[in-house]
Amino acid sequence: MRRLWDKGVDTNQQVLKFTVGEDFRLDERLVQYDVQASQAHARMLASCGHITQFEADSLCEALSEIQEKHSRGEWHITLEEEDCHTSLELRLMEMLGDLGGKIHLGRSRNDQVLVALRLYLRTFCLELRAIARDVSDGLRQLSAKQGDLPIPGYTHMQRAMPSSVALWAEGFAAEIVQSLHSLTTAEQFLSLNPLGSAAGYGVGSLKLDRDHTTSALGFKESQEPVTSVQLSRGKAEAALAFAAVLIMQDLGRLSSDLCLFATQELALVKLPDAFTTGSSIMPQKRNPDVFELVRGHSAQAIAELNAILLITTKMPSGYHRDLQLLKAPLFRLIDQTLDCLEIMSLAIPEIVFDVKQAGELMSSELFAAGKAYELVQEKGISFREAYRIVAEDFK
Repeated sequence: MRRLWDKGVDTNQQVLKFTVGEDFRLDERLVQYDVQASQAHARMLASCGHITQFEADSLCEALSEIQEKHSRGEWHITLEEEDCHTSLELRLMEMLGDLGGKIHLGRSRNDQVLVALRLYLRTFCLELRAIARDVSDGLRQLSAKQGDLPIPGYTHMQRAMPSSVALWAEGFAAEIVQSLHSLTTAEQFLSLNPLGSAAGYGVGSLKLDRDHTTSALGFKESQEPVTSVQLSRGKAEAALAFAAVLIMQDLGRLSSDLCLFATQELALVKLPDAFTTGSSIMPQKRNPDVFELVRGHSAQAIAELNAILLITTKMPSGYHRDLQLLKAPLFRLIDQTLDCLEIMSLAIPEIVFDVKQAGELMSSELFAAGKAYELVQEKGISFREAYRIVAEDFK
């Protein structure tokens, strides 16, 4: 078979396997976005007079048919095809002959990869915002049901001051929404259209209408100058990964609290049976596996971010094949984040705080700071003096 870069020299199969890696599997999720970008590119070529309108329509119809077959599972990208871009073009040529080969005019796999990836990541941003807000809303619903229940507030893993289910749940709810604000930086990178930059240095004298594809694909503007496109590789990925890490940290700390609250020593929370598992040897056990795994994934998320950042560290300008390695940690992090948010959105509405146990945990030392405040207001003494007076009761 002939690849997009094929010059008639046989490819060593071991080299092919090594250079392609898992890219052909990872690209399955990019097929629909490469189709969308290719259709916009074909229509742009027609508007510039490089192909006829009939040819553009034929290409777009064939691309839609190919995508529909892919969505039905009728074909998958193979190792020999390397990626979704080659796979789609080969199928176009099978259907349309030489016309299928016209789709590549004015673009490289470099800008083709980036445009499909950015379209996919824009969709992920929307999904991430929606499901993160579901988790936040679930916490607020928990607050609405049991928010008035007093519970201890902890510092240094010791009971510290009075808190409540509302303060606890709404604190996490607010922080998850705050973490979503970090997506804005990623979305700025994703708003730039890389099409037309080709391999990083434009298309010379070939006339292209970059504004056409920018508008058709919903980008804010074309990325200029063309040399900045490859220099931006890894930035949107890292910005998006950082936002995901912040959200995963929120989920990790939330899960850690729930694991602690569910211990027999505290017994402050009853976790839903559907989200716990049993022991293989101890009949009495119910283990918070779901929440422990979310906590673990929050640590793995940082490793994925580090991988993304380090791949581009001190990389020279222009395209380099190691940029391909950005996909795996990014896609793993995307999947982990969505999976953890989804499971937490299901679990949180089923969490119940134990009213009786919460009352028993509200011991006198929790009110020490409050007593000091009262002394200040009643006697007009300094807080430091009031602090020392109250401290005598706890020696």
